[in-house]
Amino acid sequence: MPESLIRNSVESKSRVEHIALKRFGPLLEKADVQINGSRPWDPQINNSDFFRRVLLHGSLGLGDSYVDGWWECQQVDELVNRILRLPSNKSKRFTIDLLSRLRATLFNLQKESRAVQVGKQHYDVGNELYQGMLDQRMVYTCGYWARSDNLDDAQQDKLDLVCKKIFLKPGMRVLDIGCGWGSFAKFAAENYGAKVVGVTISREQVKLGMEMCKGLPVDLRFQDYRKINEKFDAVISLGMFEHVGHKNYRTYMNVAHNCLHEEGLFLLHTIGKNSSLPGVDPWVGKYIFPNGELPSLKLIAKAAESCFLIEDVHNFGPDYDRTLMSWHDNFKRYFLPRITGPAEQRFYRMWSYYLQVCAGAFRARDLQLWQVVLSKGMPHEAYRRPE
Repeated sequence: MPESLIRNSVESKSRVEHIALKRFGPLLEKADVQINGSRPWDPQINNSDFFRRVLLHGSLGLGDSYVDGWWECQQVDELVNRILRLPSNKSKRFTIDLLSRLRATLFNLQKESRAVQVGKQHYDVGNELYQGMLDQRMVYTCGYWARSDNLDDAQQDKLDLVCKKIFLKPGMRVLDIGCGWGSFAKFAAENYGAKVVGVTISREQVKLGMEMCKGLPVDLRFQDYRKINEKFDAVISLGMFEHVGHKNYRTYMNVAHNCLHEEGLFLLHTIGKNSSLPGVDPWVGKYIFPNGELPSLKLIAKAAESCFLIEDVHNFGPDYDRTLMSWHDNFKRYFLPRITGPAEQRFYRMWSYYLQVCAGAFRARDLQLWQVVLSKGMPHEAYRRPE
């Protein structure tokens, strides 16, 4: 390459870096983050094209450049936490871009014909991975750490909390919308004598889940929630509402309402966000949870209107930070020895980034975890007022 072209290329990169630092420098300074600094949350830039990529593509460019090894950070989770905690919240302009909002507004990205996409791309990635990453019960939702100091106990306490909130009793028939590998179904059947029907859009989850629940009154099905038409004493949904989408919230509530006996309770356990704007983080939507969308409490309440009475709302979002970091520790121990080439290295960086970014968002309280208990408004022993 001629010397003049090399010089022009270097100068161009230098200008882009200058523009990027001028734009983001004050933000990073307020967050106590320094490019190529010495603290574990300071990002180390390995490729000067990183700045152009982030300027052009925002969150997507940031995540892609990490997976490509263009930057490193010992504690991505803390970097994200520090940026999202800024009072100005200007950093959040990257969390949901305009294109994502438009797509979510104009199209039903979670219609029945598209629902199985997340099952194939995320949940069917391999049961061995999840067995290595999750707790012994394979619970892929937030643990409850109020009385626990390890992941196994936190997940058991969460499952028990759900059973207590729906006042589960022997012989009750429960519907689990988005049942995963049947962790709740197995726990409820073994510890409360319940009969559980679970539905999921992952064939791998059904296959392994039925093996785990062998001999118990548990029926796990590969089925879209919109196809359920049976009656149950209680309905629960742990970590599935994030895949429903705002255009389908009312349909989802109608299904739960139609499946629930008049005096039954419906427990909705979901990640949520503080804004009701549609859309999802572009990087997470592309690589981790296609067609995902997080609800706000406002949208949950609106979907439940004239359908359910909201009896209780419990937020333990900070517990998801600890859960995600426990998953990240398990993931590293499981996957690092299995890296044999570039493909495995990219997958490792992608999932490590996903787990840490989400942990940082919960630590900053940018994301929430709600358990919402709903009823049909009929008198229930848990919520009946003294006469």
